[in-house]
Amino acid sequence: MNPVSTQNQNDVTHSELGKKTVYPQTYNAAYLYPISRADKRLEIGIDPDVLPFVGFDCWNHYEVSWLNEKGKPMVAIAEIIYDCNSLFIIESKSLKLYFNSFNQFKFKSVENVIQTIQKDLEPRLKTSVTVTLHPLNSAKAPTMKTAFEGICLDELDIECSTYNTDPNFLYTENKLVKESVYSDLLKSNCLVTHQPDWGSVQISYEGNKIDHAGLLRYIVSYRNHNEFHEQCIERIFVDILKRCQPKKLTVYGRYTRRGGLDINPYRSTHGVDFKGLNYRLPRQ
Repeated sequence: MNPVSTQNQNDVTHSELGKKTVYPQTYNAAYLYPISRADKRLEIGIDPDVLPFVGFDCWNHYEVSWLNEKGKPMVAIAEIIYDCNSLFIIESKSLKLYFNSFNQFKFKSVENVIQTIQKDLEPRLKTSVTVTLHPLNSAKAPTMKTAFEGICLDELDIECSTYNTDPNFLYTENKLVKESVYSDLLKSNCLVTHQPDWGSVQISYEGNKIDHAGLLRYIVSYRNHNEFHEQCIERIFVDILKRCQPKKLTVYGRYTRRGGLDINPYRSTHGVDFKGLNYRLPRQ
């Protein structure tokens, strides 16, 4: 059993990000690298003790494999969900290395794999974790949708020249609406490696109508921004909440997978029913 690190990790100095990868040969929970949410939330203007949202992070991992007791390889899709109130996130490359450590390790059963993942993640995230393993022939695996529901902003004929986050693009009209809009043009970069992260974002709200052209320019302004997926979605949520002051707001990001893993943060001013929210968009 590998001990859970107790250090308050606020950066990725000691993580595997940006380093040559040595792939594990046997199961090892020590690969998991927790990162505190608090510092980035303070930077964004969020009091870590009084969050302006509820929500979850949903991770789908499509490259999960292990050996059964007879040495036969087993494969599945893993669905991992945990509350955005967790004190930590797990750095994504470390999660991939952790799952790779399963590849040549024998587990007694699927339930044993699930219990192991929960046992390893929960003390590092400081919250409960829901883990589901979907066999490849299971109808319960994430289903494909052609797009987010709502109005697509991407057909707007706008000029763009700002590629670093600028909330000044956000403003409202004096007209009350209830609508969902989305864009597939969200692109940011990894905080450490600066590799591109491609995503789609859906914004659902009630309140004064947000100018669509300005909102799209705002989304495009993330193009050269360096931040993790969860942090980008929380920044979008906070900027819209502060500048547009909707009565209700939900921001849902679904990112293109990398290394078999996609990350999907969901933040909302009101209660969350996860049922039916985990689906695949075309780039996932």
